[in-house]
Amino acid sequence: MNLEEYFVRTGYKGSLEKQDLETLTDIFQHHIRAVPFENLSIHCGEKITLELEHVYNKIVQRKRGGWCMENNQLLGWVLKCLGYDTSFLGAYVFNPHQNAYATIMTHLLVKVVIDGKAYIVDGGFGVSYQMWQPMELVSGKDQPQAPGIFRFTEKNAIWYLEKMRRKQYIPNQNFSNSDLLEKEECRKVYMFSLEPRTVEDFCFQCTYLQTSPDSLFTKKSICTLQTTDGFRALIGWTLTETTYNYKENMDLVEFVTLEDEEVEKTLKEKFNITLDRKLVPINVKGFYTI
Repeated sequence: MNLEEYFVRTGYKGSLEKQDLETLTDIFQHHIRAVPFENLSIHCGEKITLELEHVYNKIVQRKRGGWCMENNQLLGWVLKCLGYDTSFLGAYVFNPHQNAYATIMTHLLVKVVIDGKAYIVDGGFGVSYQMWQPMELVSGKDQPQAPGIFRFTEKNAIWYLEKMRRKQYIPNQNFSNSDLLEKEECRKVYMFSLEPRTVEDFCFQCTYLQTSPDSLFTKKSICTLQTTDGFRALIGWTLTETTYNYKENMDLVEFVTLEDEEVEKTLKEKFNITLDRKLVPINVKGFYTI
């Protein structure tokens, strides 16, 4: 458990002395551009565990990514070690196909308080709903970022996150109706309360999400990484590369379908991931949007 090793992994070389918003944002952005959001362990015969030492070994030493319970736990540990006032929260993710929030708390968030102001730091959502900056925990305020406009609203002590995206330009029209494309311009993302959580609160969910036939994560092999101007995602055999604000108020979304033999090479070249075991890609239709 070595902070210097973590910062080598993310490429962050800035100050570690200040516990301010600027430093937090810089550390956070280095994390999401170096550490993928991915569930590949499920599809190459590995078990995902939440012990911090295992998470550290996987992400920092083996240069892998992880899902929210891994990414945000590691990020929370780093921030706490640096002296930030941090705590974990739990969220219920919105399912657009069911038009409802999940009934199981599956998403782990980090709350950080700086000079009396609370911020949500979430390095574990991926794709186009990945925030690029800590979000101030205020209700009803539009918070524009490179990926789009994020907004929290609060009702009866429950907080809701939604995101408004730009228009999309899709050169490959074969994908114009793909279920990998987000159809709504304003999309609900998740809801949460401010009740502090622990990693232990997510142990059941960690097992469920990697074993249940109803889980999104057993139906799709997912690897996504934020870039300096957008993000890339490999879902099954489909590689997506999105450039934010490619033209005024328009994102460029490019799709390529890979052959089996190209998947491993693409993971290395586009996501800097080398797997120890053979990946079996999967993409059951109708379960995921970006």
